[in-house]
Amino acid sequence: GATLWLTGLSGSGKSTVAVALEKELFKRGKISYRLDGDNIRLGINSNLGFSAEDRKENIRRIGEISKLFVDCGILSLSSFISPYREDRDEVRALHVSSEMTFIEIFVDCSLDVAESRDPKGLYKKARAGEIKNFTGIDDPYEAPEKPEIHLYSDHMSLEEEVKIILSYLEDHNILQPL
Repeated sequence: GATLWLTGLSGSGKSTVAVALEKELFKRGKISYRLDGDNIRLGINSNLGFSAEDRKENIRRIGEISKLFVDCGILSLSSFISPYREDRDEVRALHVSSEMTFIEIFVDCSLDVAESRDPKGLYKKARAGEIKNFTGIDDPYEAPEKPEIHLYSDHMSLEEEVKIILSYLEDHNILQPL
């Protein structure tokens, strides 16, 4: 197993990439599980808000869940804004200390494009002051300094992004080449 940690702004395409990757992995007979805000924030982390402390705890818990999946040989597709570099580094360290693979995937996208993709209207609400501490508007996003994979979702097709990830997994013996 391995954790593939997709990070980027809201609307950058993290979940879109994770869904497409999950389908390709299924075709290859590889078990994976997609973790994202929809299945984490509604359940195990429903008691957390969006303060810096709550975001830190949210990412810590997700890291622990991802590690459990990796321990049983599953690819954990963890798709979260995870805006703070320190929190992502702690999840990486958690995996490394257990000799588990952690692959940071930066789904890079300009703020303008992310806002134009805004399916839930969150950026609009944040700009109107209805949502506080919204990443990219009034809360920072700290981009990864050395991600294993750097995708440019505002310049690449979804097929290209998935192909890059699959190639990485093949090159690092996590997935057998076709």
